[in-house]
Amino acid sequence: MPLVVGRATCPRRPRMPDSRPRRLLTQNSELRKIRVWNWTLPALATRLPDGRTISTCPSAGVCAQACFARAGAYRFPAVAARHVANLAYVVDDPQQWEWHMMWELREDRFQGAWVRVHDAGDFFSDAYLAAWMRIMRTSPNTGFYAYTKEIARFRRMVEPDPPPNFRWVYSWGGRDDDLLTPEDRTVDVFPDEESIEAAGWHSQHDSDLLSVLGPPNVACPANNIPQLLKRQAGRTFREWQTEVDARRAEKKSRHSP
Repeated sequence: MPLVVGRATCPRRPRMPDSRPRRLLTQNSELRKIRVWNWTLPALATRLPDGRTISTCPSAGVCAQACFARAGAYRFPAVAARHVANLAYVVDDPQQWEWHMMWELREDRFQGAWVRVHDAGDFFSDAYLAAWMRIMRTSPNTGFYAYTKEIARFRRMVEPDPPPNFRWVYSWGGRDDDLLTPEDRTVDVFPDEESIEAAGWHSQHDSDLLSVLGPPNVACPANNIPQLLKRQAGRTFREWQTEVDARRAEKKSRHSP
């Protein structure tokens, strides 16, 4: 049965170029327990082999200074190379990548499962977000979820007519924080579990899906990476971003005529 994407039709399973990743969705041991698969890009920005630099998190704020996806295993050469290959596929051959993802999601393993869109990276362009929304609509038996700081983009493109199988949570610590309202589902990064409990928030530690399916006021405990915890300095990402924005506003006011 052909896949129809807008006016484009993919009549059979596309032949995947040898230069592209063969499998797009992966799992680690924690995600496997809750039947979640993952798609990821490089965090923040990266340079492709031909020298182009692509920003994958254009709305990142203070999170860029304490990003877990720029440390640890994410820096292993094989892991980093795979993430760069994913991004190159998206930007250099977007239609082939989209068809590839749609066909992969037809496999039995993904029926009734969840896909986390981005362990690192974000919906960095309108075209990329639109492609994911088409993928979701052609995969109705799979659930999709995402953390995102692309609040303005989601206001325009997702909120008016979201795919019914898509859940998302807005993440504090970005340039669009001022657009968030009490009605939005949000997640903040706390220094540890104790600070989450003291604030009366709900940790997603036991299952990543709690960020989109659990009670609101969702919190993620920061990864135990000493240099990143030092930068966070006991603050939540929301508190940290608020401090930075206040300093910028004060500096701007001092230099205004």
